[in-house]
Amino acid sequence: MARFLLALFLALTGIFIIDQGIKDIVLLKAMEIYDLPTEGLYGKALDIYEASCINLRLVFNEGVAFSMLAFLQEWLKWIQLVLISGILIYIIQLKKACYAIPAGILVGAGLSNIYDRFAHGGVVDYLFWHCGFDFAIFNFADVMIDLAIVWLLVLNLRPQLCKVK
Repeated sequence: MARFLLALFLALTGIFIIDQGIKDIVLLKAMEIYDLPTEGLYGKALDIYEASCINLRLVFNEGVAFSMLAFLQEWLKWIQLVLISGILIYIIQLKKACYAIPAGILVGAGLSNIYDRFAHGGVVDYLFWHCGFDFAIFNFADVMIDLAIVWLLVLNLRPQLCKVK
């Protein structure tokens, strides 16, 4: 159980720190380019770097994926915090070692995005995919959430990959 909790905590903490570090770099670069304080960046879409397929464009997403549920405003961060807490409690009670790392990644990335809601009023998004079509603006935590969900789905669809300890 101690190794399970250590792996969960290290994955959670690592993803949180990496994601917040990247977001800090993006925020500082936008503040430098546009000569604005952090609060002056809110409510704007600010281009930091442009390329043929992926731009760095800073936005603060007040909803979830594709800005859905933005109408929930302040309630959204509290609802997400309850959901993430429930996932964490469930995974700890499940005690399956194979879930420690993907669950840690999922919870760490989710908590990083929730932290943004408390600190900035919205999630700091910066990767704008527009190769052939305008897709979405997302961040490292969003990619890690997708990775963790796929990993957990594979573990559930292939139970022989997950040995109970």
